[in-house]
Amino acid sequence: MSDCEKLGDCDESRLQRIYEYLDGELPASDLEAVRAHLESCPECASQHDLECVIRSVVKRSCGEHAPSTLRDRILARLGAAEHHE
Repeated sequence: MSDCEKLGDCDESRLQRIYEYLDGELPASDLEAVRAHLESCPECASQHDLECVIRSVVKRSCGEHAPSTLRDRILARLGAAEHHE
């Protein structure tokens, strides 16, 4: 039984480690410990999998481009706002 299962849920620091793991921000010395924990803790593994799905959806959504007419209108309004300051 993992620490998270014993406690009933993960604390913020453990969730932060999952985010750092996914972002590639963990030192090499911590990678194996996080991997091992994800393999032994269903709660953290579920959070990891959910975050992977969210990141995938966001990445796909960010590939879409706004129409050039919208871009031109936004730039025009920003330019007008700068002149009023």
